[in-house]
Amino acid sequence: MIHGMNHFTVIAEDLDRTLEFYTGLLGLQMGPRPDLGFPGAWLYADGRPILHVYTDRPVPAQRAGVIDHMAFTASGLKDIKARFDARGIPYDLRRQKGAGTWQLFCNDPSGAKVELDFEPHEVP
Repeated sequence: MIHGMNHFTVIAEDLDRTLEFYTGLLGLQMGPRPDLGFPGAWLYADGRPILHVYTDRPVPAQRAGVIDHMAFTASGLKDIKARFDARGIPYDLRRQKGAGTWQLFCNDPSGAKVELDFEPHEVP
């Protein structure tokens, strides 16, 4: 029986740029990672490891494969949007019909598609 999502794994072309994207821009935190025998990092949200990043193999030619994107529940839309704008990182901000959820879509430095979902009451 499935109880929830454990984590996503991203293959990074450039570990430093990828970590800056997820920690410096999106606010995930570096955390403990077991010695798996290859370089990488575990990134945490609210004390839970949710994103595994590694660099010991090439990024596949078909970047997304069968998984289209990863989505994170987020807060602080105005601040996140300002960070993206200040760094010149392109994104697509949409408002979900019906629910009114704000969805910010972007790509990480290796091309993985990322969605950030914000509560309808947030102001962009």
